[in-house]
Amino acid sequence: MPWLFVAITILGQIIWVLVGTDARRWLSILTVVTFFLASASHAYLSRGVAWTSAYLGITLGIGFLIEVLGVATAFPFGEYAYSDALGLALFNVPLLIPMAWAMMAYPCLLAVQRLTTTGLGTALAGGFLLAAWDLFLDPQMTGEAYWTFSNTGWEIPGIPGIPLQNFLGWFLTAFVMMLALDRLPRKAAKDTVPIVLLTWTYASSVLANLVFFHRPVVAIAGGIAMGIVLVPWWWRTWSQPQW
Repeated sequence: MPWLFVAITILGQIIWVLVGTDARRWLSILTVVTFFLASASHAYLSRGVAWTSAYLGITLGIGFLIEVLGVATAFPFGEYAYSDALGLALFNVPLLIPMAWAMMAYPCLLAVQRLTTTGLGTALAGGFLLAAWDLFLDPQMTGEAYWTFSNTGWEIPGIPGIPLQNFLGWFLTAFVMMLALDRLPRKAAKDTVPIVLLTWTYASSVLANLVFFHRPVVAIAGGIAMGIVLVPWWWRTWSQPQW
């Protein structure tokens, strides 16, 4: 079942860059849901119901609460607001957003746990990796007006319209999330699904920004930032397989 969700996610994201605004909206919703289901179903099959319940509680809970806080107070991401494009919302936060936090946190967690055995190391590396993904995500989603920043202040160099505070807020949130997730028992498993999800997300984001979105700075910045963690992870995964 996880592989079906992986296939739908990848196919939907490929189609996303080829279609117009209305179709992109529905594909955005679809691919977040299927990516989330791929992560959640793989966690359940490889790590059990208790682990998966805790993982979902941590990621969905932190993801939702920090977004509610962010929209209401501008902390920690800056002044921003969601449009109604992403569907049902609660406290001005689309329910799809905590699902996005959860879907990506899972492969990021497993990746950095291959590189470090400490909670602090996992939180630092995992927090940075998850925040680095947002270097791709925010320019793409603000470009579609799914959310907007009303006061950018100091912007991320070379990425206009995205406040530097947003990246720092992502890192702070992801650090806390990864620190909590690393308290769950570590289990060796056949993690091909999250490996494919994370590798695809990275490669497709670089390619899409270079070829389709014409944002070379985003491609380079996101590619380097995520690559800092992913390159040693790929080497470890290839040289020291868990199965």
